[in-house]
Amino acid sequence: MDIIEKFKKQLEGIEIKSELEETGEVVEIKDVVAKVSGLKNVENFELIFFEEANIYGLALNLEEFEVGAVVLGDPTKIKEGHVVKRTGSVFSINVGEELLGRVVDPLGNAIDGKGEIRTNQKLPIERKGPSVMDRQPVKVPMHTGIKIVDALTPIGRGQRQLIIGDKGLGKTAIALDTIINQKNEKDRPICVYVACGQKKSKVKRLVKTLEEAGALEYSIIVAAFPDDPASMVYLAPFTGVTIGEYFRDKGEHALLVYDDLTRQAWAWREISLILRRPPGREAYPGDVFYLHSRLLERAAKLSDEKGGGSLTALPIIETQAGDISGYIPTNVISITDGQIFLDSSLYRKNQKPAMDIGASVSRVGSSAQTKAMKKACGSLKLSLTQFQELERFSEFTEELDPETKKILEKGKAIIRILKQKDLTPLSFEKEAVIIYAATTCSIEELKLENIDTFEEKLFSEIEISKPDIFEKIKEGRELTDEIKKEIEDIVKKVKESYGS
Repeated sequence: MDIIEKFKKQLEGIEIKSELEETGEVVEIKDVVAKVSGLKNVENFELIFFEEANIYGLALNLEEFEVGAVVLGDPTKIKEGHVVKRTGSVFSINVGEELLGRVVDPLGNAIDGKGEIRTNQKLPIERKGPSVMDRQPVKVPMHTGIKIVDALTPIGRGQRQLIIGDKGLGKTAIALDTIINQKNEKDRPICVYVACGQKKSKVKRLVKTLEEAGALEYSIIVAAFPDDPASMVYLAPFTGVTIGEYFRDKGEHALLVYDDLTRQAWAWREISLILRRPPGREAYPGDVFYLHSRLLERAAKLSDEKGGGSLTALPIIETQAGDISGYIPTNVISITDGQIFLDSSLYRKNQKPAMDIGASVSRVGSSAQTKAMKKACGSLKLSLTQFQELERFSEFTEELDPETKKILEKGKAIIRILKQKDLTPLSFEKEAVIIYAATTCSIEELKLENIDTFEEKLFSEIEISKPDIFEKIKEGRELTDEIKKEIEDIVKKVKESYGS
């Protein structure tokens, strides 16, 4: 069944209203945009129907004598002079639990070969974000399972945290780790991954990875591929956020990954230029900021009166040669509540995740951390900042005093501990233990090559001699003096096993 037939089936509930009796005709067709005359009362974002081609379109440009509409299907089937009718309906998609574990296109149709998806509810893809009065502060952690992220740029439920960096630095890996890590979380969120202009091979690998990790059952993938019309790439993030809002408005929690919004901006630029909208900076239309802001403003932690649900957004932006001062990067940075900036020079040094500590920030901060994590990483940022400053200085001199040498050794040890392989997220109680050990228990006394195996040995020793440490931290979400003492004793024992 081709995309037009699927879309027609999905919209079978929409009837072309007889009282409208408003028809027009195609004046011009350019790529994915049709210019239509005669539809005087058509509204913005209303679906229109190209009768001869049996295709729907979306009204975007309302001009004095013409309407500019983006075609939701194969534009080659539409010819000049074709009849166009109003439907009187805004563009809506199917939402519901039936989508869990499935891969859908931006129109809500299944593309994973597992059969048709039937749901009982539709939602319009253009909706207003919750008002300030309908929101509450972000204070419940959304653990990513990545030590450096949860310690230094914590993410909370309802937050919008940007992941930004050049191509191939592991932006998608951070998002995937976060999705997989939700498996063992309390009030597990539904995860919606929007593959916006990503290759089919990448989406296929992603689905397989989630399936093998047991995360596909609570995930939904919305995919628009590079060979799809620009209209599909433009609509994919709106489809994803609408699906996420369904769960948020039910009082549940949802995590939404946009991978990536750079490609959506390219698609919108293409559509806008064909619609003859005036180009601005870097040829983007003037409303490209509004495009992303109205998308990201829909992420929120709702007030208790509204059910207390949350929608957390992780938008991804691709930079060129690490330039975060570009138009789209600066736009999205100003909309979000912080960013995780991945640096290519750190990646080349084999530091993964390649997060730049100086350029990465979370504006929610420790509000989105448990008491255990706050105590564990109290002096972490200070230690790393001192280390970075002194590391640059030490490149120009060999004569270092003992205090400076100690700071450098501690910094190198902590950086080594914070390294983490892709797709190996840690539970928050393990993160709290290893970060507390790194900041408090003088692990710099070990040789650097031994630090790589120190974490594994520490966890094994805890599971053998004091297995209740992890359980106490998980249940109480606190690092008590008793737990700290137990961790310090075990760390001392592990260090002795290395001859330290």
